[in-house]
This record gives sequence, C-alpha cells and structure tokens, in this order.
Amino acid sequence: MATRTARTAWNGTLNEGSGQVELSSSKVGTFDVSFPKRTAEDAGGFTSPEELIAAAHSSCFAMQLSAVIAEAGGTPIALEVSADVTLRPDPAGGFRISGIALTVHGEVEGLDAAGFAKAAENAKATCPVSKALTGTQITVDAALV
Repeated sequence: MATRTARTAWNGTLNEGSGQVELSSSKVGTFDVSFPKRTAEDAGGFTSPEELIAAAHSSCFAMQLSAVIAEAGGTPIALEVSADVTLRPDPAGGFRISGIALTVHGEVEGLDAAGFAKAAENAKATCPVSKALTGTQITVDAALV
C-alpha cells in the first residue's frame, strides 16, 4: 500500500504567522493556512487542518460506503458526502476537534432506506479515516434520494 505525504512551511507566531500546506505526493496544490483564518467563520481563501480532515474523511467514507453497499447486495449509483469538522476550545487547554458530522445522500439500487442507513453506519465504523479519528464523536446522517 502507498504512503502519502504533505508538507507545511510555517513562518512566525501562532496569531501573526502563516504558512502553506503542500500536497507533496499528488502535487495537486499548495494552500495557505493561518490560525486566525482557521478559527474565523469566513476562511477567506485559506484552508485549515479541519477542512483537510473533512476532505479526507468525506472521500474515504464515500469509497468505503460504496464497498459496503456492494457487500450488502446493492449497487451504488451516486453518493454525495459532506463532512463537517468542528474545532472547539479544549477544557484541558488549547483546542480539539469536538466532532465530525457526516452527511450522505445516495442513489442506490437494491437497498431500502433502512439498509442504506445500516450500510452508512458500517462504513462510518470501518472507514480508515474514521478509525484514525477514534476518540472523536462521529455521526452519520444517511438518506436515499
């Protein structure tokens, strides 16, 4: 199996500094990061670790769900997955990811709504990114379209 690499170059202090995250393995882009933008409602063209985790989780979950649906006897036609990753102050100090909410709308043949919801829960539990985030509350809201 493959190993993937990203690199961050950071200059300055937490609140006044900034950096760039490079997706080194794929070479698809370099993205600006900043702590003030990380915690602001408007990201203003900057990404954050939470957004990158959301991207990783939504794509991993979609792949895993397509496999679980097939294992359950269904055929995935289309899956639309979003992941909302929330950063909050940690009572122990600093910050922590307090939760991840996965939402999936799927067009699936061969499974009813209950079967789709069960497949989504299974995919949530078995997706490698979910496994890596053990200790973070992860929820899934699944609906057929």
